[in-house]
Amino acid sequence: MTAWRQQGELWRLEPPGRPRGLIEFIGGSYLAATPQLSYRRCLEALAARGWRIHAWSYVPGFDHQAQANTAWRLFRQQREGAMEPQDPPASGGSAFPLIRLGHSLGCKLHLLAPDGGRRCDGLVALSFNNFSAERSIPFLAELGEQFRFRSEFSPSPEDTLRQIGSSYRQPRNLVVRFSRDTIDQSGRLIGVLQARAGDASTLLELPGDHLTPASGGLRKQFLGEWADDPARQRSMERLAEQIGAWSQTRS
Repeated sequence: MTAWRQQGELWRLEPPGRPRGLIEFIGGSYLAATPQLSYRRCLEALAARGWRIHAWSYVPGFDHQAQANTAWRLFRQQREGAMEPQDPPASGGSAFPLIRLGHSLGCKLHLLAPDGGRRCDGLVALSFNNFSAERSIPFLAELGEQFRFRSEFSPSPEDTLRQIGSSYRQPRNLVVRFSRDTIDQSGRLIGVLQARAGDASTLLELPGDHLTPASGGLRKQFLGEWADDPARQRSMERLAEQIGAWSQTRS
């Protein structure tokens, strides 16, 4: 497998052989700044199974719609520039599938993409999170009272769900909830998705917590095999298998 390569705000990872498809990844919260490290195990497990990986490096802000637009634009530019001559177009329904993958806030940003999810073959949403700014940033409410201002994400949590229900057009979505995740809101998301006509979304529950997808294997890298937790790697292998199997089922 080739090493991670950075191009602007995107990190790229090529699989060992000819790619089976492309995964565009957006992480969540503070982990998103270094996806090649924070999500290394998950993304490398997918690359080992033939997926070309494009991962966005960003710092979350309050204007989620603007960040969703930026990510969508960057992915499109990188996708068009990275295609090899023998690769068929990476678009919905092609032999070279394009899967969008998000964790936590990253799910929301994919769901807010300006194309409404049309130009991909599906979304995998890990640990969807759609809390308010005050819930996500504990000291924000205190600052608001002190300086007499109120800040909220745009769109707000309720507006986000309404927008997904009315504007998101991708029928194929794999919503993954981890059993010990105390801040997961996948239940609300799957309800909104399945209420749409022609929806083919499914909910999958796996062992783990909110940070299960975020595993960089740094203890193993710096301290050796003895310091590693093999269960982490097994979790990532299981998740990569589930994503690969789902990607092959077309509605």
